[in-house]
Amino acid sequence: QVQLVESGGGLVQPGGSLRISCAVSRSGLSIYHMGWYRQAPGKQRELVATITSGVYINYADSVKGRFTISRDNTKNTVYLQMNSLKPEDTAVYYCNAVLHSGDDYWGQGTQVTVSS
Repeated sequence: QVQLVESGGGLVQPGGSLRISCAVSRSGLSIYHMGWYRQAPGKQRELVATITSGVYINYADSVKGRFTISRDNTKNTVYLQMNSLKPEDTAVYYCNAVLHSGDDYWGQGTQVTVSS
């Protein structure tokens, strides 16, 4: 069974930085796509950043220039570096992985709160 384990969330002041991580529990998987999504209270889940085939990167307009997604294949881990955080970035952040087989997996979510 494949599990995605997120870590690194927490409370940060506006303008601060945070890095969240997502580790895939099994190695040797043929991963096509990994990404971060977030869901704020009362809102729908939205795309934050994705990395496809380890090369193609996409960001939501709201985080461009502030967030950076990266993937370490040796550690089966994807990261989201978040800089210049704003209160509107407050949400539960979810990791997603899609295999070449089409299997789709989600993490349990990690809370990011931006507040003074």
